[in-house]
Parts: sequence; C-alpha cells; structure tokens
Amino acid sequence: MKSKLFSMFPILVLVMGLCFGSTPAHAAKIRVVTTLTDLADFTRAVGGDLVEVNSLATGVEDTHGVPMKPSFVPMMNRADLLVLIGFDCEHAFLPALIEASKNPRIQENKPGHVDCSKGIVPRDVPKSTDHSEGDVHPYGNPHYTLDPVLAKTAIANIHKALVTFAPQHKAEFTRNRDAYLAKLNAKIAEWEKALKPLRGTKFVSYHEHWAYFAARFGLNYFETIELKPGVDPTARHIQELITAMKNEHVPVVVREPQFPEKAPKRIAEKTGATMITLPIMPGGMPNTETYIKMMDYIVHSFVAAAQTQK
Repeated sequence: MKSKLFSMFPILVLVMGLCFGSTPAHAAKIRVVTTLTDLADFTRAVGGDLVEVNSLATGVEDTHGVPMKPSFVPMMNRADLLVLIGFDCEHAFLPALIEASKNPRIQENKPGHVDCSKGIVPRDVPKSTDHSEGDVHPYGNPHYTLDPVLAKTAIANIHKALVTFAPQHKAEFTRNRDAYLAKLNAKIAEWEKALKPLRGTKFVSYHEHWAYFAARFGLNYFETIELKPGVDPTARHIQELITAMKNEHVPVVVREPQFPEKAPKRIAEKTGATMITLPIMPGGMPNTETYIKMMDYIVHSFVAAAQTQK
C-alpha cells in the first residue's frame, strides 16, 4: 500500500499543479469593488489586466439607492479597494455594507477606502440639512462625474490608490491612465465643440443630476421636476413649472430612466419642449456601457433635441 502511494506521488503533484497552478496569477489581481459603473470603467481603464473589478450598481439604479444583494457582502469582504463617489452619495446603502463586510482594508480613513471626490469643489452645498427640504446632500451635489473634466479627478484618485496598493506596478498604471486620459481629452474637445452652439440653452430634468454638466458646457439648468431632492412633484408644482417654462421658452426636458416617464412627458407635451432620456451611469441605457460611450450619447442627445427646436 505504501509503495503504491509513493508511486502515485508524482501524479498527485501533477494534478495539484494543474488545479492550483493558476492560483498565484489570479490571486495577484487587485480586487476592487466600486459603487457605481463609471468608477468601475475608470478603474478597469487604469488597472488593466492587474485588476478584477465589480460594481455594486449595474447602471440602471438610482445612484442614491442601489438595491442590496446577498452577494455584495462577501464581495466586499474580499475587496482590496472600495471605490466610491463620495459627498454622501451612497449614504443609503454603503455604510451598512462596509460594516457587514468586516473588511478592515476598506473602512473609512483606510487606504483601501477610495473616495473619488477628494479634490472636487462641490456645487449646491446646502445652507441647511433639514430633511423637510428633501433628501439633501450635506456635502454638496455628488454628480460631478457628469462633467468629464472633473471625472479626471476621480481617475487621479483611483490611480493614486492603485499605486499605493501595488507600487511595483506604478509604471503600468501610469501608462494606462495616460492612454485613457488622452482618449478622454480628445473627446472633451469634441463634446465642447458640439455643445458650443447650445450655450445658454435652458433645460429641466427630473433630478438634480446635471449641475456640473451644465456648468461645464455652458447650459442653463432651469429647474427640476422633483419638488425637492427625492420628493416626487405635486400637481401644483408641475403646473407652475409648465407655466415658467412657457414664459422662459425652455426647449429641453431631461428624463433619467431611473424615474417615471409620466411627468416629464406631460411637461414636454404641454410646453412644446423636446424630451430626451439620458443615462446617469454607464450601462443605464443601450450602447452606453462605457463612460465615453455614455457621454457621447448624452451630448449627441442634447444636440439632436436642440435641433428639433429650430
């Protein structure tokens, strides 16, 4: 029996090698969890083959309320880095997930807790955090990645976190970042040129997603369909908005797919405005699976809407 076991030893070693030979390469991947899909896209662009990225959101959710799944906790428990938008955008779901994960690497103020808002000057910081004003964000509007110039700050924060975690790969992360930024900068120039004729164009949206986008491209963010952040519009508010839009000749209504179509469609019909449905994250609509594709879709939709109003 003993001699038979020893004779099988080389075969056992070979089988173990086949079964586990790929483990070191797989284990070397940096495991990253992002809250939203734009951050996942940025992380894949910078990390390349060295990262394994999972996003809690798929792109179709409300950024403030991603539904919880049982798979999230073990995913976060194994994460080396947690990448988030910040400005309290994820307050409704992320703190409880971080606590449940029991992962010391991704706790707040730890190197694995990557807040991409670092370096962003927030817009719309409220004077009061009284919840009678709706679902206010005490640190300011968190939708800064819809400004592609500010998205570069998020990319810089991700690059810094990856280099800190795996400094031996700094050169590769930096090459990847620079290659992506070159593509993004070229697209920003293209988007600025496309939207230049629309400067000053007024528009409304369902939720206050577009403050940074409007500021970047010189659009006039007139009003939101929501009564207050996170508060559905009343019939009175809708009628007042319709009247104001007619008086000010507001030509575009933006509806985000996370929100009902009924009110935006009615407002567009009553005012003669063009309604466009725009994603707020990659994957929010067909053919928007990357950040650049999403921004292309948004810009081209605005241009097409303005042209229909001529």
